Amino acid sequence: MALSDNMRGAALMAAGMTTFTINDAFVKTLSDSVPLFQVIFLRGIGVTIGLCLLAYALGQIRFDLTGRDWRLILIRSLAEAGGAALFITALFNMPIANVSAILQVLPLSVALAGALFLKEPLGWRRLSAILIGFVGVLLIVRPGGADFNVFSVSALAAVACVTLRDLVVRRMSRDVPSVMVSLVGSIVVTGVAGILTLFGDWAPLSADMTLPIGFATIALIVGYVCSVAAMRVGEIGFVAPFRYTSLLVALLIGLFVFQEIPRPVTLLGAGIVVATGLFTLWREQRIKLKRRVVPDRIR
Repeated sequence: MALSDNMRGAALMAAGMTTFTINDAFVKTLSDSVPLFQVIFLRGIGVTIGLCLLAYALGQIRFDLTGRDWRLILIRSLAEAGGAALFITALFNMPIANVSAILQVLPLSVALAGALFLKEPLGWRRLSAILIGFVGVLLIVRPGGADFNVFSVSALAAVACVTLRDLVVRRMSRDVPSVMVSLVGSIVVTGVAGILTLFGDWAPLSADMTLPIGFATIALIVGYVCSVAAMRVGEIGFVAPFRYTSLLVALLIGLFVFQEIPRPVTLLGAGIVVATGLFTLWREQRIKLKRRVVPDRIR
């Protein structure tokens, strides 16, 4: 029995989120042996090559973009570089499930930032869901608690950087190729990390270090391919919720690989974040459908 486009898209999104999280796990294994920016730089070389090949295969390498779009791409790329450094800093020092759970707030933070800075409409239902979702984040990081530290702040700062990254994408022209944007971002992230390695230590690589970097690179490339293919195959409203696969995978990896058992309050916070995120995605699709049926309807 043949799968529908939506089911193929969902499978691709789940596969992409799984491989992104596997990449995180391989990177985390290097926390005691390889400096942060060396990891980002070495992984970035392979990812840049992979994205370059993908962009070429899809015919998405273009240099005739407007100056405005190039500026937005640069801002997005710098935000991605900051987000990568902050995220991996948190990943090196926190349970993988906790970091992944905090990152799940992205759909909520992007929706709220879009309303605040881009004047995108935001009804009371989605606003309520966003506020409840942020309560879930507070349960995960627990400010003032024994587990709250600078690395929790680093994970939250990574969310801010990625939120900026996604907001900038919304301002780009529709004809800017998505893989081209990711490729430029990878080049900038790799270049910035390469420069910063000059001001820190460089660890000689053994086979035990090289293999995780190689596997992380492959997983990240596969994640990019699957996530791009997912959005091209299925409907966004059906496919997007499967991004939360990454949290389930992170919980399992944390438990069986790193022997990290999340506290019940962390699981409660993660559940709140996922539930409110799913509601927000569902509500956005309902609103888009209503606009197509009754374009002049005001919420």
